[in-house]
Amino acid sequence: MANTTFSGPVISDNGFVTSSYTVAAALALTAKTTTGLIIYCTNATGGAGALCVSNGTTFIDVTTGIEVAV
Repeated sequence: MANTTFSGPVISDNGFVTSSYTVAAALALTAKTTTGLIIYCTNATGGAGALCVSNGTTFIDVTTGIEVAV
């Protein structure tokens, strides 16, 4: 898959698809150092699942704003 750099909003008429991981698997990813990477953690937020975004070091639960942890 190609990497693209652009400015402006991202618009999709068909939604977006993200990869799903458990919190433990997400924290083991080397890709977590990619700032802005968005994934779905199936057991984040007390098991409810949530979108998480990388801050370049770890993943942050977008629902709570808190770092995901095992």
